Amino acid sequence: MNPEAQQDVSVSQGIRMMFYMMKPNETSFQTLEEVPDYVKQATPFFISLILLELVVSWILKGKPPGRLDDALTSISAGIFSRLPSLFSRSIELTTYIYIWENYRLISLPWHSPWTWYLTFLGVDFGYYWFHRMAHGGASTSHHHFPVARTEVNIMWAGHQTHHSSEDYNLSTALRQSVLQIYTSWIFYSPLALFIPPSVYAVHLQFNLLYQFWIHTEVINNLGPLELIINTPSHHRVHHGRNRYCIDKNYAGVLIIWDRIFGTFEAENEKVVYGLTHPINTFEPFKVQFHHLVYIWTTFWATPGFFNKFSVIFKGPGWGPGKPRLGLSEEIPEVTGEEVPFSSSVSHLLRIYAVVQSVLMLAFYEETFADKAALSQVTLLLRVGFIILTLTSIGFLLDQRPKAAILETVRCLGFLMLYRFGHLKPFIPSLSFAFESSDLKLRAETLLTIVGCIPSTKLNRKRLSWAVNLPYALHQIEVGSN
Repeated sequence: MNPEAQQDVSVSQGIRMMFYMMKPNETSFQTLEEVPDYVKQATPFFISLILLELVVSWILKGKPPGRLDDALTSISAGIFSRLPSLFSRSIELTTYIYIWENYRLISLPWHSPWTWYLTFLGVDFGYYWFHRMAHGGASTSHHHFPVARTEVNIMWAGHQTHHSSEDYNLSTALRQSVLQIYTSWIFYSPLALFIPPSVYAVHLQFNLLYQFWIHTEVINNLGPLELIINTPSHHRVHHGRNRYCIDKNYAGVLIIWDRIFGTFEAENEKVVYGLTHPINTFEPFKVQFHHLVYIWTTFWATPGFFNKFSVIFKGPGWGPGKPRLGLSEEIPEVTGEEVPFSSSVSHLLRIYAVVQSVLMLAFYEETFADKAALSQVTLLLRVGFIILTLTSIGFLLDQRPKAAILETVRCLGFLMLYRFGHLKPFIPSLSFAFESSDLKLRAETLLTIVGCIPSTKLNRKRLSWAVNLPYALHQIEVGSN
């Protein structure tokens, strides 16, 4: 996919691509390089729809659609999941191209509408099976259709990130896993035997974009469409931790796959969202990797080679002596009255976290646009700074004891990276402070104007070492010369 090609996407196309309403003749490309980066182009539409949902929720319910802390965590996870794309093409495309170039059986015409619609079905079918295997809870199925239980714990370690939110709104759709793409490619690979990569790349993006709008509670029943396509109602069930919701409605676009394979469940009682065992944190590394850590510790604590193997490849609820997916009675009951995890941070600190999140989103977009012109060192340092900032925001929202120290380190990191030309101030008018020959002035300006937690949360004495550190390093440098 070519970031430059995104200029060819009109506003009308941008709106329609969010709902998979693009036509074959406007989204068929001969080469992969011609395919626009639709996901990157969708950023303003993500933001616009989130704001629209906020307004509609206030009008209909008199309250926002979720918690600000949770939304910021979802945005952080979305940025986190996209960081690998700064360095290389996704593994989903890389493996697909390799199979296409070496093992394809036939080459379907890239410009044919039949190829376009076949790819639409193929990608959606592949997504259903990937999504199903990436889950895992005890079976509570009451269907008479014989359902093979296929969930895999190591794949759930990636996908659980998306389900960790205890809210259900459009920002939840952005809570994506950085690990998920390393297993999802397997399920699309058979398409590479006959479908050109350029056609596949279009539908891989549209399938993802379609699933954005169904993460909302402001849309209820869509009538006859509920029989065919995945809707907000169906997907609310999928995100629920009520027992009747576990391992249901895996569809991406077409709900017919769930109806065919016996995993469909209609929404009835109130859905309670999140993981069956909530993680109660807004810290991005725990959101991304906590289940991987759980697998690691369980693997070493479980006796026997085959049992260890089962920890990885059976369901998350499995244990020695249990069924493949564990026991349904071990899934905690929910009452519909459970209060989602929240923090007690001040309004000032929340505003600060919002500002930093917006700046990081803009900084990521700028880095993505400029990546071809940046050195690998600069790119690595920028990614490190993004990760450090997202982690600091999580620490602040969690009210971690060391949040102030981490934020101070982040501020100093910004100062040092600016000094060596690896990034620039988010507010250009503040450049004069960073260009001063007085390093102590630079540090003080940074800490008090653009990079520090509100003063109510910090002890000035604890910051004194940070303010003086650049000055001390400068004095050592002068002395050595």
